Amino acid sequence: MLPYYQFLKQFSDNLHQLFTKTNNIDQLSTQRGLDKEMWSCIMKDNPLSVAIPTEFGGRGVQTKECLGILAAAAYESLPLSLTFGINIALFLEPLAKYGGECKAKIFNDFLTHKSMGGLMITEPEHGTDALHMQTSFTPTENGYHLSGQKHWQGLTGLADFWIVAAREKSEDGKLSRDVDFFVVDNANPEQQIQVTEYYKNLGLYMIPYGRNLIDIDVPADQKLIKHSSGIKMMLDILHRSRLQFAGMGMGFIQRLLDETLAHCTTRKVGSQKLIELDNVRYQLSRIQAAFTLCSGMCANSVAKSSIDHDLSDMGLEANCTKAFLTDLMQESAQIAVQLAGANGYKLDTVVGRSILDSRAFQIFEGANELLYTQVAEAALKQMRVAKAESLAAFLIEASYTQKSAPLFKDLLRFNVSGVLKQRQQVAIGKVIARLVCFQYVQDITEKGFREDLYASTKLHIEMDIKELLCDLEDYNNADIVEDYKADSDWLAFV
Repeated sequence: MLPYYQFLKQFSDNLHQLFTKTNNIDQLSTQRGLDKEMWSCIMKDNPLSVAIPTEFGGRGVQTKECLGILAAAAYESLPLSLTFGINIALFLEPLAKYGGECKAKIFNDFLTHKSMGGLMITEPEHGTDALHMQTSFTPTENGYHLSGQKHWQGLTGLADFWIVAAREKSEDGKLSRDVDFFVVDNANPEQQIQVTEYYKNLGLYMIPYGRNLIDIDVPADQKLIKHSSGIKMMLDILHRSRLQFAGMGMGFIQRLLDETLAHCTTRKVGSQKLIELDNVRYQLSRIQAAFTLCSGMCANSVAKSSIDHDLSDMGLEANCTKAFLTDLMQESAQIAVQLAGANGYKLDTVVGRSILDSRAFQIFEGANELLYTQVAEAALKQMRVAKAESLAAFLIEASYTQKSAPLFKDLLRFNVSGVLKQRQQVAIGKVIARLVCFQYVQDITEKGFREDLYASTKLHIEMDIKELLCDLEDYNNADIVEDYKADSDWLAFV
């Protein structure tokens, strides 16, 4: 087995060759999907072996190795990295942790046949409200029958294996409150999931999405083994995935930083290079701060998101990471496109695609506004239990902000009481997310990460918190006028 850094370099070099020398990634990325030959070339070094245990021939499911693969892929192509992220965090890691006797065959198929897998939770009528999913299962003589519909699963029609979430249906037709998960082998006729529609997704063209009809039988040994409840299993899987978003964000943001720096150091406006303009330097420093924060997130994910850990209770940190990271990805993309000028407004450029490709990350696996609300609710609940009213005092004591909050304590000195509007909760969630993730940067800086990147990032975090707290204390209470059409036609007033 190759040493990891040699393995990673070989994979990175292969991707660079495929996407910039052998093929034109800018043209490939405007097409729907990739052909089998291209996938075969991408998978030739078995990149997904990083998420397969050593006893089954893999590299051992080491989080550092998994995130390294995601970052290397994202530097060349965000959709490709998301493809690997789906396989790693939503299929292979759950299978390694919760799978039974079926694991050996499936892992072998991944290693020898370059198979791919995904996760089916979301339904047409139940997206964020996953606990009310209607896909059901009933016991049969040899296993289980699954019935229902799923949609917006990445790799629809492409994955060879699926983990499908369903609720048990009783004899009277009622669905269990708990959730179970089943591994489905799409090559088996009895387990084949039918794709009834492919969606024309906005961005991420490489990945097929669609609607799936489930009416299948699976053997008993393909049911994942719960360590406690199915809901806790689902939270463990989703929280691990959200923490490991950092790998995808790392390569994506670094590519935008490199592309934008290169453009600004060569492009001239009059007699000046773009990088000599003050506001351009400020905007570049925003992308660089995103790079720094993402570096801290990656290090934290390596420390905490191994499959050996139960992450079901780590919702606050997982939600902070996913929401703030994906906001940083979108902001970096917007800045990169703005600084590239007209050249950035082309679909067949890495900068031009970045806005659409990263936008979905703010929505799937929990819309960011919802996640920020959940962060605030969790923190406010902890404050009530601790009988604390001062946000500063509470966050200085909380383990996830005890190092970062003291740096900004003068900004945080106000009481939180009474009933808050959701828009206020979102603002609190955004503040906490910044403090949580900046603490990750503090941790790696103590280990030797660059002090100048830390110092610049601290200035941006401070500025963000000031702006967010203004929204919190003096928030805009504007509301929608639902029946707005009467007396609102401008033509009648001129």
